Order: sequence, then structure tokens, then C-alpha cells
Amino acid sequence: MAKLSTLLILFLISFLISATSLSLASIQDPELVVQEVHRSINASRRNLGYLSCGTGNPIDDCWRCDPNWEKNRQRLADCAIGFGKDAIGGKNGRIYVVTDSGDDDPVNPRPGTLRHAVIQDEPLWIIFKRDMVIKLEKELVMNSFKTIDGRGASVHVAGGACITIHYVSNVIIHGIHIHDCKPGSSGDIRNSPEHSGYWRVSDGDGVSIFDSQHVWVDHCSLSNCKDGLIDAIHGSTAITISNNYFTHHDKVMLLGHSDSYTRDKNMQVTVAFNHFVNNDYTHWEMYAIGGSASPTINSQGNRFLAPNERFKKEVTKHEDAPESEWSRWNWRSEGDLFLNGAFFRQTGAGAASSTYARASSLSARPSSLVGSITVASGALNCRKGSRC
Repeated sequence: MAKLSTLLILFLISFLISATSLSLASIQDPELVVQEVHRSINASRRNLGYLSCGTGNPIDDCWRCDPNWEKNRQRLADCAIGFGKDAIGGKNGRIYVVTDSGDDDPVNPRPGTLRHAVIQDEPLWIIFKRDMVIKLEKELVMNSFKTIDGRGASVHVAGGACITIHYVSNVIIHGIHIHDCKPGSSGDIRNSPEHSGYWRVSDGDGVSIFDSQHVWVDHCSLSNCKDGLIDAIHGSTAITISNNYFTHHDKVMLLGHSDSYTRDKNMQVTVAFNHFVNNDYTHWEMYAIGGSASPTINSQGNRFLAPNERFKKEVTKHEDAPESEWSRWNWRSEGDLFLNGAFFRQTGAGAASSTYARASSLSARPSSLVGSITVASGALNCRKGSRC
């Protein structure tokens, strides 16, 4: 059993190698995104004070101080940072209240169920009438412009298939528990009021993002799934993964499909303010950070505790490439804390180069403050009439 550890991941990961078939219009300028994130974090820090409810986390400081959050739920859609900042979910749509935890029919779901809500064509802000556990026989296939907002209830998607974001855009998943996910059975699943189709057995991911854009996963608690907790593959981009609590898993996050799938080289993902427990970052079996196909990775303000085995101390792994190639990949560590002999192999251009400047992440808090910054990660215990 690995010791508990907390990690603040402040990555802006940009794989920008070639445009290939992904529209150039959908690719954001990493330098501008970095500058915007940097400004928002500095603004939150400046507002900290004895009488302030702020935390220095710009996402939370955008909405959590409001005791009337329940009446202003859609304010959340304005609070993302990084590459997924334009994910509006169901903003300006009507509120859909899930009243039924059942999953009676994946082809003709009953109104009031989560499955019925997520397949509608119109923008919807989906909330829950009460605490519930939702066990899905087949994966939950989402339509565009949807927000799943678990605030005010304890909502678990667990014990069966879980969430699939497939060929869609503008999805927000916030404040729910996703755990013990298993491969869903094959068969027909409806993904819109007008269309249903045959789906093969799913992999057992907690959240699977496939060829989708403008996605934000925030303040969710994820654990113990058959495959990954969050996978973003097959041309997905413009994603932010923030304030989540990941635990009891060994394949937490997959970014990118394969080296041979060139559209994934344009993937842009921000991973920030997450709490990782008992996974590959503590006492990892092979490495803590792996990459292939020449990604740019900047690790800032993180804490890495190495396993005791002599030859497993390196944090980084350059996958499927000879040293003559991976030595040019731009990987940097800044302000990280390395324990029990852990070390990070920095490669590529120097920190002051233009390559790093374009893809650099935000200025990190000291690694000693990691615990306090991520203390509120995961699904929050929000109650009506008081601050979350």
C-alpha cells in the first residue's frame, strides 16, 4: 500500500506538432492561454486576506464564496481556466432535475433519469433532486452542451459502466463521485433524441473523452475503475481537468491515443489543482510521468515520493523513442519536491528558450503548500443557503 500523498498538478500540456486533420481554428495559442491562467491565479492570490473566503484557487474563488450558489448555478460555467476555459456546458439552457436513479432502457430512457437528460439536443444544466447512486448497464453517452452538476446532493455513478463523451463539445462534469466503473455491455445506446446505434463493450473508464472538444471535469472524486479514471484520446482537445480527487488506481489519466494517431499530437490539456492518492505518483512501479510523440511537459510545484527500489527512482519515462530523439523533447521541472531519491530527467531546450516560453505553465506555489492548496479537491459537500 502506498503512503498517502497530495500532488498539485499545474501542467499546461500542449502536443502541438502538426495540424493534420484537426482544424487550425480549434488550436489555441499556448502562450496566450498561459498568460491568462497566470493572471487569474495572481488575481486570486492578491485577494487573499483575513476576512476573505478566497483560497488562491481562481476556479473556486470565482463561485464558492456565493452563499446563493444554488440560485446562481450557471455562474460556474464562467470559472474554468486553461485550455478548457471555453467549455460552457449547458449555460443558458434550462435546469433539468434528475429525479430517478434508474437506468431502465438505454435506447428509450425514462424522463427524469440521468440518461434521458444527457442525450437531449438542447443545452441543459443537469442537477439532482436528492442523493443517489446510479448504476449503468451500458455507458452513459453524452450529447453536446450539457452540464452535470452534483452540488447539493451526493451523487455516485458507480458499480457499472460510466461516462462517455464521444464526438461532442461543450461538456462540464462537476461535483459527482465516479468509481468502481466496469466495462459496459454491448448493444444499442441512444445518444440523441433522433439517433441510437450499436456500441461495443466499453473499456471501463471513469470518464472517456473521444474526439471531443471544450470539456471541463472539475471537483469530481474518481477511483477504482477497470481501465483509466480519465482518458482523453482520438483527437480530443481544449480540455481542463481540475480540483479532482483521484485515488485507489494505477492508470489514472491517459492523454493521447497512440504515437501513430497524428491528430492526438494537437491535443491541449490543462491539469490543475488535483489531489492524487495511492497511485503512480507515490511508490510508482515504473514511472510517474510518461510521454511519447514529443509532448511538451512542465511540472511545477509537485511532490514526488519514489519507491524504495534502487532502479525505480526516476519520475519521468520517455516512451517508445531512442535517446537521440527524446533528448530533444521539452520536459522541465520547476519548484518540485523530490523525496526518497526521486529525480526528474529534464530534456530539450533550456527554460529561457522560446519553445519553453510558448508552452510554459503558470507560476507554481511552493511544493510545501501542496496539501493546503488541494485540501478541497473532489466532490464538495455543498448545502443550500451556505457557501460550498
